[in-house]
Amino acid sequence: MLFVPQLAFADVYIPLHEYLGYFDSNGIYTVVGNVKNTNNFGVVPTITVSVIDDSKTISKIINHVPLGPEKEIPFKIKFPELLSNTPILVNPEITFQKAITHEIPIQILYDKTLIKYNDGHITGRIQNTGDQTIFYPKIYAVVHGYENVLDITQNIEFIEKIEPGEILDFSMYPDPAITQDVFYYSCFAPVDTTVIPITAKKNDGNFDFRYDSGAWYSAAKFDESGTTLSIRGYNSYPLETYANFEFPPISGNEKFSVTLNDEPVDFIQSIDEMGFWHVAFTVGPTSQGTLKISGFDKGLPPEMPKIPQWIKTNADWWVNNQISDSEFLEGIDFLFEKQIASVPERDVIAESQWDVPSWVKISTEWWHEEKISDDEFLNIIENLVKRKIIVI
Repeated sequence: MLFVPQLAFADVYIPLHEYLGYFDSNGIYTVVGNVKNTNNFGVVPTITVSVIDDSKTISKIINHVPLGPEKEIPFKIKFPELLSNTPILVNPEITFQKAITHEIPIQILYDKTLIKYNDGHITGRIQNTGDQTIFYPKIYAVVHGYENVLDITQNIEFIEKIEPGEILDFSMYPDPAITQDVFYYSCFAPVDTTVIPITAKKNDGNFDFRYDSGAWYSAAKFDESGTTLSIRGYNSYPLETYANFEFPPISGNEKFSVTLNDEPVDFIQSIDEMGFWHVAFTVGPTSQGTLKISGFDKGLPPEMPKIPQWIKTNADWWVNNQISDSEFLEGIDFLFEKQIASVPERDVIAESQWDVPSWVKISTEWWHEEKISDDEFLNIIENLVKRKIIVI
């Protein structure tokens, strides 16, 4: 990992005029900023945000989403534990790692539909200009006053997916504490990875999970049994938004329940292609309180396999001629879409042109029989795709 000092000429940096703290409409100290990457390669930044509260320094680390070359993405973080009314915001620190990033083919339509209203909010439209479906996109933007940056905001709606060529509406609201001062929005940044990682102590170990939401959550902790997770939630916006929590399975048989301030919350429980649980629900406008998610098994999750089990099952079926080449390659394509596997360049072609030699079944069978590891199988696949022996 490379350390990059917070200087104006750094390759990855946060302009200090776009880095500030304010008290939101719930009275919570909020820090916003805008990360810029001037390199010709992608990066994954890690940002340390520190605030001096009386004589105590409180620091929080943001594991940022991947940032493409010559791109910028805003961020926001809250400090509900502050006691002082006059906190001092310390200049940020940044480290970063090089990363392979892919251009997200979502464009803001700068036309007459992009409108700022008297209450400070904005509406507009986005379009998928690529040839693949994009799941869970989100749009960030910097909110400006007449002379300075005021806030960082995002689309309030949950967008499950946007198809190639599709145009969808979006709306953004600044924090109610600064609505009267909003002049314009800038730095619209589409992203497709917006989950926030959290670690909570559970049964004498660390339980890592993630969430995606228009609200903000902090102070996660489990009860002594390790079966109920409590976390503080804050939605400062005057509209409903959403929350989607992702948990690694312990037994795979968990049945969750959700309450907010001890009142039941309607939610949807599902499991994704990687085998992770999702707990999703609506978050009310300008709400805050203690969210409790119960139904966890005791103990800690087993190590998740790098490659999802369904792909291994598909591999077995393909080796035994129970599914077609294209059905097997759907799993291989999934590995590249989720960046479980990667090559420097990969042309996207129509599914009808996908091709895989039959002799690849030999190494696939070895993998299914655990004669080679997940990493060894991934190396084989990456090499075959790179050499265009497998075409997807």
